[in-house]
Amino acid sequence: MTSILVVEDDDGIRTGLQRGLRERGFAVATAARGLTGLELVLRESPEVVLLDLGLPDVDGLTLISMIRAASRVPIIVITAQDDDPTMVRALDGGADDYVVKPFGTEQVAARIRAVLRRGGRETSPPAPLRVGSLVVEERSRTATLGGETLDLSRKEFDLLLLLASRAGEVVTKRELLAEVWQQAYGGSDRTVDVHLSWLRRKLGESAAEPRYLLSVRGVGVRLVDPEPVPDPEPDSGGP
Repeated sequence: MTSILVVEDDDGIRTGLQRGLRERGFAVATAARGLTGLELVLRESPEVVLLDLGLPDVDGLTLISMIRAASRVPIIVITAQDDDPTMVRALDGGADDYVVKPFGTEQVAARIRAVLRRGGRETSPPAPLRVGSLVVEERSRTATLGGETLDLSRKEFDLLLLLASRAGEVVTKRELLAEVWQQAYGGSDRTVDVHLSWLRRKLGESAAEPRYLLSVRGVGVRLVDPEPVPDPEPDSGGP
């Protein structure tokens, strides 16, 4: 399991990254302050560091230099500063990549895999996600239902992948917009509704007669196994 350290002072972003990356098979530690993050780098030796530049106790660019003085761990900058001079300074200072906020967890996970490949430490392929007779393969970006390949658009696949990675959980439309469309602070629920409708059709169901995609009114949607294995009959103790 690849170990990730998230150094980010925003509670919502830090918690969201921790949860999302854990769901994708990473071991995640976090720090809300730069110097705490530096201590964890030295003590825990994470395989990748996700580093916010706007930290409360030390400038992120300075922290990159401090980490580089002690470790060659890949550093991915996560920042709201998308101006070229800042990015150039971060990369020249020792960062390996950067992601501009707002972003989705899938995008961050892809950047993590990319820096590990460049360093010759690629993670093992993620296991297929199985929900009933539905199988979703992240690596090949394919999905099958009952052994038949589904013809999905890029966004339809991303939507299905996210729901399959959180099978059984209610995923809100806000989360779907943030993860699939990278629209954490905007976007229309109608976009999600339309793509869910298309996805339902390809799964052989409808909103009126759902099987895999169950809507939770006013909240979101969850992906379920329409034919779960029944619990075994209790042993009556008889002969």
